[in-house]
Amino acid sequence: MQVHLNPPLEPGNAPRHAAAIVAAAADISGAELDYSPESIVLVEDIVDGFRAEGVTDADMAESLVAFGCYVGEILTRHAGGAWRHSRATRAFSVPVVVELPDTRECDPIDWVICRLKFGAGVSIRDLYAAVGTGHGPSDQQPYR
Repeated sequence: MQVHLNPPLEPGNAPRHAAAIVAAAADISGAELDYSPESIVLVEDIVDGFRAEGVTDADMAESLVAFGCYVGEILTRHAGGAWRHSRATRAFSVPVVVELPDTRECDPIDWVICRLKFGAGVSIRDLYAAVGTGHGPSDQQPYR
């Protein structure tokens, strides 16, 4: 998946991409993304709408990455995470992740991409909730 973001996707730029998608979602669909864990359902609904329209991850790469940055910002604000480059080499994922205080890596961008690819079987809400329990998800991929 080719991603052409300005500024480029780097840990320090992830909050900017999140803020841009918050503004875009408000303008396009009236969605009020407020960085609360409860707002993840709105992200799922938007991504499900893309899926229903037959959109592919290549068609919406930049938007999917930005929605992943938004979910990542929820992790930074509510789970104490921090954006950084992944320690793992992943052939299909973007190399930017959220590291939790216990050093687990979460890949919220991949969560959003997998939601588009695989539908409701990939619950971003459940993945986020698992982070709070300390039992997952780590650097493993939810689906591939």
